[in-house]
Order: sequence, then structure tokens, then C-alpha cells
Amino acid sequence: MLLCRVEDRRGLSHLCAARSANGRDDWQIDAAPTLAPDPEHHPEEVWGIEDARITYVPELDQYVVVYTAYGEDGPCVAMALTQDFRDFERIGVVMPPDDKDACLLPRRIDGRWALIHRPSKPLTAHMWISYSEDLRNWGGHKLMLEARRGGWWDALKIGLAGPPFETPRGWLQIYHGARRNAAGYIYRLGLALFDLDSPERCLRRGDEWIFGPAEPYERRGDVDNVVFPCGATIEDDGDTVNLYYGAADTVIALATGSLSEMLDWLDAQPACQGATAG
Repeated sequence: MLLCRVEDRRGLSHLCAARSANGRDDWQIDAAPTLAPDPEHHPEEVWGIEDARITYVPELDQYVVVYTAYGEDGPCVAMALTQDFRDFERIGVVMPPDDKDACLLPRRIDGRWALIHRPSKPLTAHMWISYSEDLRNWGGHKLMLEARRGGWWDALKIGLAGPPFETPRGWLQIYHGARRNAAGYIYRLGLALFDLDSPERCLRRGDEWIFGPAEPYERRGDVDNVVFPCGATIEDDGDTVNLYYGAADTVIALATGSLSEMLDWLDAQPACQGATAG
């Protein structure tokens, strides 16, 4: 199941479910918005909602949907709970503007819930992690990963793609990086690995990007030169990753990869500053 961002002809976005038996074709799309903005009760959603990231949380026996809500004060992080993607319990804003690109980790860390998110400043944006005991009040904010400077592919701003994969070696995070050139922004993907028990601690980070816009539908569209995932699944073999991503902010596409190959590739990358390799 995909919870897709759909922009209507007014220019406002909502979330709509699409379901497929094999995750590749014969998609059955809800005839009406699955989760629509509710500006009467949630004014932060007056200009739409988008970019849902879904985490199944066994302790709650529910899916936690973290999404971007757009209001007059800018984008902010909002949260809703569901068991069936038909009825939702809105928690509302959990991170104020300007903030987005967020997801919940599937289990508590040292007794607290952990939320990855991306607050923004005018010229740059880094990934942060925050903690909560009740999913509503957040604190313990810690810098998780910084955008690099200069000519790097992930200079200027970064943000998580889908929720990270929990592996025996750490939290494997696919993240997007944006670099600006004379023609505008280019969004590409990279990899980083974080400690299982202290997920703000980066263990390894790839210097090079691993996936970028190359196909015509990725290079040209409403926003050119963008590959932007918000979620992925793992096949029954425990290794094949199906990465669903927005291409040029116009279509949704699918790419596949190997979890073990990504981890092996990271082994050859530099250890993060202050991290102990191993």
C-alpha cells in the first residue's frame, strides 16, 4: 500500500491510498481522499498535507503516519494514527514550522519515542532527532546529520527518505540531498548508518550519492531533476528493497536494490566524526 501525495487542480495536496497485490502493477486507488486536510479543526493544514512516512509500531498495534502540514506559518510536522488506513486519529502538530521530512522509529529508545525530522533555516537544513514519552510533547533535540558545504552533492539541505531500516549493524538511512547549481536544485540519494541504541550517533556516511535523476521522467516535470522517496518495502527474502519515489514531482516510480549491498558499500565509506568503526 502506498499513501500517495495527490495535488488537486486548486494546487492543494491530500493523501490517497493505492493498493497492489504485488507492489508493481494493477493499483487500486481510493476514489476519494484517504486523508484530507481538515483546516476547520487543524488550521495548520489549510494549504494541504503531503509527504507521508509510515511506521508500524508493534507496541501500539497501529501505523503511525507522520506527514507535512502546510499552513500560513509554513510547513510543520503532523502525526496521525490508524489501524486500517480508513479511520485516522489525528494527534496534530508535533514540530512547529519550518519543519518537515519526518518519521517515527518503530520502537522506543531508552523508554522514549524517537522522531527524525528536518527543521530549516534560510540557507541550510540538517536532520535532527527528538524524543517523547507520549508522542505529543517532544524534547531532547539532537543534531543527527548535517548538510555538507561547498560543492558536495548534499550541500545546502538534506532530509530522510523513508523510515530507516533496522539492521543488526545499525539503522540504515536512505536520505536525500539537494545541491543548487545554475539551473536550479538537483535532488539525489545517499546512505548513512546510525547506532541502534543512540540513533543520533552517525557511524558511517557515504561520500558519494547512490541514486539520482537520470530517466526523462526524473529529469523533466513539475520540478525538474528530483528523485524523492518517502517509503520502501523489503521482500520476503529479507534483502530486496523496493524504493518508491516521486520523480520530478510529477509521477511515482519504483527502484529496487539490495539491503546487504548497501550495508557492504557503507563499510568502505568513512566513519562519521567521533564514531567508532566496527
